[in-house]
Amino acid sequence: MELQAMYVQILALVIFAIGLIVAVSRRNVFFVLMGVELALNAVNLSFVGFAKTLPAEASIVGQVVPLFSIAVAAAEACVGLAMVILIFRNRESVDADTYSNMKG
Repeated sequence: MELQAMYVQILALVIFAIGLIVAVSRRNVFFVLMGVELALNAVNLSFVGFAKTLPAEASIVGQVVPLFSIAVAAAEACVGLAMVILIFRNRESVDADTYSNMKG
């Protein structure tokens, strides 16, 4: 039995919703970053799910785009974590509300 693309898209939607809820509802910066990463991975899964429905030549594009997205997400996670560590050294808190006075 072959897995249909609709089920892959439903799974991607559920994972994206979980990531979005975590990113919006949490105050801990680490959880916000994990929620964003989860949402990005759901989008990558959606790309691969749609690529499965295309012919072989067009399917390659749907499988290569997530590779670049994963590379960008890894770089974003490294930079984001470095920023959080530097801010934590000054504020001694990972609560996102303590960073609200940095506007300007």
